[in-house]
Amino acid sequence: MQLTDSYQGMLAETVVWPGGRGDTLHAYLARPLGPGPFPGVVLVHHMPGWDSWYFDATRKFAAQGYVAVSPNLYERTGHGTPEDVAAAVRAEGGVADDDVLADLAATLATLRAQPYLSGKVGIFGTCSGGRHAYLAACRLRGFDAVVDCWGGNVVMAPGDLSPKRPVAPLDYTVDLSCPLLGLFGAEDRSPTPEQVAVHEAALKQHNKAFSFHMYPDAGHGFFYHERPMYRQAQAVDGWAKVWAFFGERLATRA
Repeated sequence: MQLTDSYQGMLAETVVWPGGRGDTLHAYLARPLGPGPFPGVVLVHHMPGWDSWYFDATRKFAAQGYVAVSPNLYERTGHGTPEDVAAAVRAEGGVADDDVLADLAATLATLRAQPYLSGKVGIFGTCSGGRHAYLAACRLRGFDAVVDCWGGNVVMAPGDLSPKRPVAPLDYTVDLSCPLLGLFGAEDRSPTPEQVAVHEAALKQHNKAFSFHMYPDAGHGFFYHERPMYRQAQAVDGWAKVWAFFGERLATRA
């Protein structure tokens, strides 16, 4: 609990960190100042791009006591406004799952190497970032908890697969390596409530530790306070669940 006489300080900046191809990526890093050590969180941005909402969210995590980093997964498409870069990525058919996983693996390794890290790291994503966060928690080792906020295309029909997305994330559920928190809107169309139910059934089948919450009167992106889909009550409750989940799962090692 933050006390009124306790020290508060934060460092937030753009950094250049290793990418998954032996190259470099820009990333947004925010961390508390003070003695630490602090748990870490990797934030996986959505299809609207590496944008201001994710910079705000990265600082939000730092204010809660996490070393938070959000890598630019669209780096290799070029630079410009987030909207222009995201449009170019859409025109290319998105980013390949294997490239995203390689970049997230490099981000995780670099984060774990920082001297102020406690030793535990979570991963958080919304929209396509929620899908990628779930995929990373299944296919990579080293994450201690994962939050998937309305990640579409976890459940995929055969016709939805492509060379860049050859396997549905659902098919990797047996390999999920850490507890999962999922937040969804009952009015969402990607994922639909029916797809969320399929995902939940697979998690139960493989005896995975998870907690799903379906919010009525909310659709896709109900955390996005600067957009019309924002739902204040659902977002407040959802953030409270994120803090409680990560607070329990990423507590500093003794």
